[in-house]
Amino acid sequence: MQNSEAMALSAALLAVAGELTQRIHDGVVARGFEGVRPAHGFAFARLAPGGATVTDLAVHLGVTKQAASQLVDEIVRKGYAERRPHPGDARARLVVLTERGWACTRAAEDAAAEAVRAWAEVLGEGDVRALLDRLVRIAPHGPVRPAW
Repeated sequence: MQNSEAMALSAALLAVAGELTQRIHDGVVARGFEGVRPAHGFAFARLAPGGATVTDLAVHLGVTKQAASQLVDEIVRKGYAERRPHPGDARARLVVLTERGWACTRAAEDAAAEAVRAWAEVLGEGDVRALLDRLVRIAPHGPVRPAW
């Protein structure tokens, strides 16, 4: 593959990722979840399985503990998460999604499904499944981080 082709592929992937992030965000807002930013969704993805400490969230997002703490303060204030005592560490606090946070997460999943259905209208369902298969083979393992 020539450098120009590699750059075109890189640009296309970045454009698709950016558009997907925006479509998910727009879908969440259209479903009534005001005051959220795409970065919140990346945080919700880490909190969803069973909560996380601020330190865990900072590692997941690739930010400082202070930045993660500010983000947690914001989503707690907006009612999307709450702090609870950590069941395994009396010194730590566990940040968990509230029902509002779970509802927002479900809205994001619905918006993502709508975006992918639009791809299937252009490419066909088989090609979208093949795209998933190929991207999974080259995608790095670990958290999906926002582009700050």
